[in-house]
Amino acid sequence: MSFIEELKRRNVIRVAIAYAVGAWLLLQLTDVLVDLLGLPDTAGKYVILLLVIGFPLALFFAWAFEMTPEGIKREADVDRSDSIVHDTGRKLDRTIIAVLALAVVFFIYDKFSAPENVGSGSISQAGQVAGKPGSGVIEPDPIKTPAEPSIAVLPFLNISNDPEQEYFSDGIAEELLNLLVRVDGLKVASRTSSFVYKGENLNIPAIAEELKVNHILEGSVRKAGNRVRITAQLIDTSDDRHLWSDTFDRELNDIFAIQDEIANSIVDALKSELGIGLE
Repeated sequence: MSFIEELKRRNVIRVAIAYAVGAWLLLQLTDVLVDLLGLPDTAGKYVILLLVIGFPLALFFAWAFEMTPEGIKREADVDRSDSIVHDTGRKLDRTIIAVLALAVVFFIYDKFSAPENVGSGSISQAGQVAGKPGSGVIEPDPIKTPAEPSIAVLPFLNISNDPEQEYFSDGIAEELLNLLVRVDGLKVASRTSSFVYKGENLNIPAIAEELKVNHILEGSVRKAGNRVRITAQLIDTSDDRHLWSDTFDRELNDIFAIQDEIANSIVDALKSELGIGLE
């Protein structure tokens, strides 16, 4: 018996087809659930990784083991005359057909229920004739950003050699949040939402879109001996542009006093930059 025929006899090829179709359907469902439940984009990557790892394992299992009336046994321990691989193959065929039917239904639903988008060619033509009477081309609305100033304070990065300064870095960010929530006319993302991005390597526009803010405040803390340097930066998330940046050097005599002083200085600068004031 040739190797290909043995693969067919042990249902390895059927398992591979069933796995591929099921994996495709699972990825489509994952894509929908990520948007529906607000899951991070990395969730889809983890699903893909698990499916890739599981594929060779599924093939190995199909090759080395066999389903029998008594349960799962090693293929080498099953007498050919008692083998039910043909019955298992027919069950796999029905499973593949069912999963394919689900995949087709999902594909049709996704294709015909999605809103129609203007193609790239229409957009190109719109750029040339939009605004001309009688052109018949509707210019798409620009992306809208929140009119009211809003901000998220990201955890300040500890770039000193002292891991114990982590609490000082977090304290600066928390004190800034405490002061910013008192600023009239400014929406502030919560600490829980902002601190989720601690240690995450995401770009500023992506974070701003998830938090629904139009400004990001980030910074860093460095310590050398008894001196500390705090750098803060205000970023306009619409174009990832720095609106303001400053550096503060202080002696570490009273940690809480330093946190209060620097936080107040930063907030005063932000009020001036954003044109807002205290309640």
